[in-house]
Amino acid sequence: MGRVAFGVLGPVTAERGGTALALKGPRHRAVLARLLVARRRTVPVGLLIDDLWPEPPTGAVGAVRTFVGDLRRVLEPDRPPRAPARLLVTEGPGYALRAEPDDVDAWRFEAAVGAAAGLPPERAAERLGAALALWRGPAYADFADADWTRAERARLGELRLGAVEQLAAARLGAGRAAEAVPDLQAHLTEHPWREEALRLLALALYRTGRQPDALAVLRRGRGELAGRLGLDPGPELSRLEADILARHPRLDAPGGPAGTAARLWERTAAAYDRTVATGARARLESTVGLIRSLAVTGGSGLRAAQETRLAAVAAAEEYGDAELTARIIGAYDVPAIWTRSDDPEASARLVAAAERTLAALPSGSARDAVRCRLLATVAVETRGVRSARGPRAAAEAEALARRLDDPGLLAFALNGVFMQSCTRAGLAGRRDRIGAELVGLGARTGLVTYEVLGHLVRVQALSARGDFGGADAHAEAADRLADRHELSLVGVFTEWYRALRTAATGAPERAESAYRAAAGRLDGAGMPGVERGLLPLALLCLRLVAGADPEVDVEADWGPYRAWAEALVGRDGEVVRALPEPPPDLMYEALCCLQIAAARRLGDRAALPRAYGWLRPASGELAGAGSGMVTLGPVDDWLAGMGSGVR
Repeated sequence: MGRVAFGVLGPVTAERGGTALALKGPRHRAVLARLLVARRRTVPVGLLIDDLWPEPPTGAVGAVRTFVGDLRRVLEPDRPPRAPARLLVTEGPGYALRAEPDDVDAWRFEAAVGAAAGLPPERAAERLGAALALWRGPAYADFADADWTRAERARLGELRLGAVEQLAAARLGAGRAAEAVPDLQAHLTEHPWREEALRLLALALYRTGRQPDALAVLRRGRGELAGRLGLDPGPELSRLEADILARHPRLDAPGGPAGTAARLWERTAAAYDRTVATGARARLESTVGLIRSLAVTGGSGLRAAQETRLAAVAAAEEYGDAELTARIIGAYDVPAIWTRSDDPEASARLVAAAERTLAALPSGSARDAVRCRLLATVAVETRGVRSARGPRAAAEAEALARRLDDPGLLAFALNGVFMQSCTRAGLAGRRDRIGAELVGLGARTGLVTYEVLGHLVRVQALSARGDFGGADAHAEAADRLADRHELSLVGVFTEWYRALRTAATGAPERAESAYRAAAGRLDGAGMPGVERGLLPLALLCLRLVAGADPEVDVEADWGPYRAWAEALVGRDGEVVRALPEPPPDLMYEALCCLQIAAARRLGDRAALPRAYGWLRPASGELAGAGSGMVTLGPVDDWLAGMGSGVR
């Protein structure tokens, strides 16, 4: 059975897999709510009785036990008779609800608000918006009159008010002042004396060109504070009013020039809308340029770019112009470092469109550049798919780009070659050469995003060889370029690399903490192809290297690694022998090792030769480290343990 999710940000609820659980009567719900208020701590039976009844009836202890028993049957319906409860547990003089941090909406809300404080404004706004969306009404709404909810309701309510203001500040920091205005106005209608909200609303109005409205907000706020509370506004509000009157430059959007850039963007976009006809081909091609820029921002920007890209390709095909469609498809030359698609279905549709367009293009060398981009697109979008087409398209694109002597084309083509460089184990050296060429090419020609890609490729390849000094240097170079050019996704990969480095240098406890912190960077990054299953796989690799028994939580999201994880703790050799060759991606060697580990655990020597043959070309490397994410130790240790008979 799946885990139970609890809701307290509104009426108290419990559900499993999206289906509400029947909690019987109000006393049952009250017991559950009281245990949730305790936040995993034990609530003595006597305290439960005092909280449930103003005047406890005779037999109150038995009634509480009945309520708890009923709740246990609902929360853990598959628990065998007389087996100890795992969720609603008896402990000492009372009961405790051992819900996980992610299973209670209020606890997720608090964690998200805390994490947002350290994020860049755009990511902070995304995280806070999702956190505030968890609220369905006042906290513990159906127990608003209970004394035992009062402190928790007040605490959560204050956190929510602060999060609303934190979200507004993040939007202002991201240059999205207009978006902040409506929510702040509604917020102040209910809470007119919150000075931080007054300050933020006035600043947001000023940045949207509404100086008189900004001053009016501050003057109304001053009147409310003085008339109802007898207080003068704080120094920040007084200083803000003076700055607005003087139009002080410090009030512009963050970063100085960024404020000017934002206004320039708005004016240019308005002029473009006025002068370029709706439906024009020029508008479609300009849109693709925006999509490309949006993709490198990560998070919601990357997701929006991926969704809009397919729509742009479909719109181009409607024109029936193969060259236009080729330009639209090929313009999305966004560097890719992970060899598994975020959306395999969308990738398949893009490949199909590229193949149709290749077939429809007129022959002749004049179209070689767009043909090269289409082939590179096929190579990139078939990553992680075992097929002859991807490597062939990559090789054709590289040959065309070198003949045309076009640095931009060559960088895009080399990205495709990299994506097709995981067809077997032991190819870290090949990937290192690709990375080195990308670094040099990007530095010489100003192709910064490809220079960064080259550094990240070298981080992976050098990790596979155990050269962490070299990998460190490339990770630092990638971070420097990312900071200078606002490439937020780069830090996701360098932080995972540093967690891998910690794991590979013999500090498993610190490595686990590092991996969990790195996983937090993936949350909201817009890369499900990277995120799904990665943390449980990394922690499993740590346990195997340490010689501990594997622990596989079958309820966890193992993503594409589920079959290998389940085989590792299974009892049927047929399951291990039925495992396919791992997909051609950066986790190839790691999955080979998991297959070997599963076969050894079951004593199934028939399953070993195949996995041994797959892994053997990586002899001399660190297993899995070529991913830049995980490691299972030296490949030679895995090969040496197989016995000469297998060889």
